Amino acid sequence: MKKTSISLAILCIVSTGILATMTGCSANQAMNQPDKKDMGVLEKGTPRYEVIGELGKPLHTMQSKDGDNVDIFSFIQGYSKGSKAARAFGHTMMDIGTLGLWEVVGTPVEAAASGDKVTLKVEYDKSDLVDTVVAIKGKDELN
Repeated sequence: MKKTSISLAILCIVSTGILATMTGCSANQAMNQPDKKDMGVLEKGTPRYEVIGELGKPLHTMQSKDGDNVDIFSFIQGYSKGSKAARAFGHTMMDIGTLGLWEVVGTPVEAAASGDKVTLKVEYDKSDLVDTVVAIKGKDELN
């Protein structure tokens, strides 16, 4: 009886350790997804430095025929902190409920849900304020 109790205790400790290492893969992926960009910086009249501060360094910068700056941005539109936390919580609960088997589903789901690629052309006026924005890819993300 004593050997059975010890064996059961060791099994519980080992399985808890395995579960602890297994949980978190999809949850960790969810928390590390790209952050959501504030598309409000694309409103007409926003200074160029604010656009670059939010969207990152332009992929390409050129001059229009009038000599105004034109930037091409390419980035991944991610998720809000709340959305990422809720997804991570859901994955963790599913991991616990399935003793880690959820990772077979959760990890590929998070790999596929890595945000949407967006490519934009932003044209500025003489004062380097946003004049027009053209969505090259990811038009839905502008709304």
